[in-house]
This record gives sequence, structure tokens and C-alpha cells, in this order.
Amino acid sequence: MRVYFTFEPRPDLREPLVAEFPEVDFVFEKGISEEQLRAADILVTYGEDLTDQLIEVAERLQWIFVASAGMEKMPAEAIAARNIYVSNVRGIHKKPMTESVLAHILALKRGLPAIYEQQSRTEWNKRLQLTELNGSKALILGPGAIGQEIGRLLQAFGVHTIGINNSGTASSHMNETYPITELIHHLPKADIIISILPSTDKTRYLLDESYFEAMKDSAIFLNFGRGDLVAESVLIDALQKNKIAHAVLDVFEEEPLSEKSPLWQLSNATISPHISSHSSRYVERSLAIFKPSLQAWLKGERELENEVDILRGY
Repeated sequence: MRVYFTFEPRPDLREPLVAEFPEVDFVFEKGISEEQLRAADILVTYGEDLTDQLIEVAERLQWIFVASAGMEKMPAEAIAARNIYVSNVRGIHKKPMTESVLAHILALKRGLPAIYEQQSRTEWNKRLQLTELNGSKALILGPGAIGQEIGRLLQAFGVHTIGINNSGTASSHMNETYPITELIHHLPKADIIISILPSTDKTRYLLDESYFEAMKDSAIFLNFGRGDLVAESVLIDALQKNKIAHAVLDVFEEEPLSEKSPLWQLSNATISPHISSHSSRYVERSLAIFKPSLQAWLKGERELENEVDILRGY
């Protein structure tokens, strides 16, 4: 059994993995090669290095473990045609992403950008407009593992949480939950709108001009899911016309964001280069899911944690 990693974990993570599975032949490389892929039974990847052609080369490949939650860059049809099993690390992002979301919200509410600017100018100015998170309402698009953790901590700050999912089924740490078909009717309630949605046929360009028209002009919009939820031109229009107060963007329609994009120059936009899930513990948490899954796989089990329907994208 050969397991091929297309990235190299740190030695303190790699060595215990190899020791725990002496019957497995592990290969660790930076990047992907046809030679190694051809001999691999299991592939561990971030999901951005595969193509239709490489799937054809991978004659022995049975299982792809994706050390990411996003599937949109993978050759889904080629993988499905080969009936290759796919699982991922859904859920491991919830701690760092929740901290990122809360950090941005609190920074805006408590005036940190303005405070930092004043310091750079050696300016003492107490006339800042500061607001509280307490008593506000947050609408969370996609109250899954990450969205629920955001909801849990927002509730600790005294925030009323509204979840939006496919079915409208109640979700943990949401005071209310509604189906996505009713989204536009609940946007006017929200002081904060947070999207953790993946990129699927249902979510792609879901938010058009009418959704931003429905938001409060004092609302903060945060997109930490996928950039194709909303076209860049729609976001720019909403911010330039002050349809919302501020947007915090960790993901974009095209990445990296073009240097020519007007978003860079808008004072009511915060640009984060798709790093909200980054953490020194990322690979450690990925392996904590991979190890028990590999143990189960070696025993012949084929229902693993975080199984993915590759054609649905989640």
C-alpha cells in the first residue's frame, strides 16, 4: 500500500505517522509527479494539483484525502468516472476561521483601524465612533461546523444569531434558522452578514444587487466561504454606493485579487488574502483526521470521516 503526499509535513508530524503505519509505503514530495502518482493507492493533497490527465495516469488510485475543505479546483468528473473515494478535512478550519471572523468584527466595532492610523500619525483623538457587538444580530450563511462555532462565540457576546442553510432545519448555536430560499427576507434584520458557503451550483453568484439592496446600510458583510458567491462588480457597486457600511473579504471571484481592482482603494473594504484558515496547527489537525481514516481503510472499511460527494462539491 503506497500513500503519496504532494506536500511535506514537518518532521515532528511526519515521523510519528510513518512509525504508526509500518506496513505502508509513504512518499512525501513538494508538488506532484506522474511517476509517483502512477504507483499510488492513496493520494494526500491540498486539492489544487490534480488534472483530468493526472487522474488517467493514477491507475492504482483508490482514495484521495484532501487536506482542504474546498473541492472546486479538482477534476470532479474524472474522479467520479473512476469511482475514486474522496474525503476531506471538513471542520478543522473552525478554530482559526472563527478567530479571524471575530477579530475583524471586533476590530471594526471598536475602531481598531482608526486607532492604528492615528498612532501612525502620532495623533491623539478621542472622537471615534465606537459601537458594541452586544445586542446585534448576525446572519450566518452556512451554519455548518465553522458557522456553528462562529455562532457559539457570537452568542457569548450577546449576539442574536440567524442561520441560513438549504433546508431550514434548526442548527446548533443559531437562535433562528431558515432555508436559503428565504434569505432575502431575513437580510434586513441583520447587522452582520457572514458567509461560510462553499462554491456549488446553488451558491455561485447567489448574491446579486437585490440582496445588497435588502441589507441595512449599516451592515457589515463578511465573505469567508468562496469568492464566487458574489461578483466583484456587485460588491464594488454596493460599497461605492454605501448600500452597506463595510465588507471584509477573505475570498474573491478571482484570486489573487488583481492589483487594478477598485476594492483595494475602497475605505469601507478590508482585503484579506485568503488566509483566515491558516494556522501553525493546520497539518497537525489534518493528520488527526487522516490517521484514523487510514486505519479504517487498511481494515477494509469504506465509510470514512468527511466523505465527499465529488460531483456535489461537499
